[in-house]
Amino acid sequence: MSGPRATDDPSVVDDIAVRVEHLTKVFGRRGREAAERLAQGATRDEVAKLGTAAVIDASFEVRRGEIFVVMGLSGSGKSTLIRMLNGLLDATAGSVEIDGERVTGIEPKRLRAVRRSQVSMVFQHFALLPHRTVLENVAYGLEIQGVDRAERLRLARDVVERVGLSGWEQRLPSELSGGMQQRVGIARALCADTPVLLMDEAFSALDPLIRREMQEQLVELQAELGKTIVFITHDLNEAMFLGDRIAVMRDGRIVQIGTPEDILTDPANDYVAQFVQDVDRTRVLTASSVMEPPAASVPITVGPRGALKIMRDLQTSTLLVLGPGRTVLGAVTDRDVLRAVQRGTRDLTDLVDAEVPRVGPDASLADLPELAITSGLPIAVVGDDGRLQGVIPRVLLLAALGNVSTNTSELNVIDLPPAVDSALVTQTLDATEVRDAR
Repeated sequence: MSGPRATDDPSVVDDIAVRVEHLTKVFGRRGREAAERLAQGATRDEVAKLGTAAVIDASFEVRRGEIFVVMGLSGSGKSTLIRMLNGLLDATAGSVEIDGERVTGIEPKRLRAVRRSQVSMVFQHFALLPHRTVLENVAYGLEIQGVDRAERLRLARDVVERVGLSGWEQRLPSELSGGMQQRVGIARALCADTPVLLMDEAFSALDPLIRREMQEQLVELQAELGKTIVFITHDLNEAMFLGDRIAVMRDGRIVQIGTPEDILTDPANDYVAQFVQDVDRTRVLTASSVMEPPAASVPITVGPRGALKIMRDLQTSTLLVLGPGRTVLGAVTDRDVLRAVQRGTRDLTDLVDAEVPRVGPDASLADLPELAITSGLPIAVVGDDGRLQGVIPRVLLLAALGNVSTNTSELNVIDLPPAVDSALVTQTLDATEVRDAR
């Protein structure tokens, strides 16, 4: 993802924008009775005669400025859940707070005021006013808030430009494509300037290419504006791309909450594991998630003899060479070091190959295979200050991409994702390459 994400900032950790506690929704005339039985441990099927349990005992917190994705299959309860967050549906039990103010069970007048000032919603099917222009649709939320016409149109124009619709301000929704209509829906929510934005399957009606474009634009807008977003989707790759954290729902219950990497690498149960088995791991995992401690490294001052001894002890053919502050200067190979010892050379400086591949800890695994192959050296993971944080040998990279053990006997059965070029894999699995990759 591009741009800084809210959870990168430790100051937001305890700054809660949305708090949900034991939220339950049962449709039916005996819903409260069903909710009580569910609270006592009854299953969804056991209360079916009393009502349809859509959401059961949901509890979570959304930090200010993060994108919190609720993911699940059809019928899991995710759309019912988001409609309780702004009071479109009454909760049978439990509570919702927006910015510290309770939303559940309050008077309709106060609920309308909360919606105007605190929370906006983007629907799957756009919900635009067909008789109003793009600009008037975008300004509609400010009109409801009582903002002066000239001011609200000025603000609306700014937002229209942000979402890439300049020149379309006077068009009607019927004159726009589906992707453009959804941009208007997002612009309307942004123009209302509420701190919380709810998005219910907002991109699922769009064609794949337009959908991806909208996802990328949402991330860019979020990096710029810092809204708190609760995003509903049934698409796992969309959840992994957008979410700072993800809640997975099944049969009305939240079964796991975690970061995309948590969900992918440590599923809470078999259902979640099955759900994520086909996700493109290369788009979720990062260099920091697969790197190992940089044991095969030496300071530039150690000299060829010291480097050769360390190579022998670690049974490696390559060492990273570090300068002051553990910054990466490059690498040396066993062949060059041995020749230097035979010549009586006491300095490593002239032996260092400076063309060591370097990546940041947040680099996507999808970008690493070709880098590793073309270099022939382990990838150095470095921080913004250039300090070495870890290394990724090629064997370890392939194992991570294929989700297998790093045992070299297993390398010939790695099932790599489509994003990895098979020709690169063939080169890497050569027997001599396996030794060097270590």
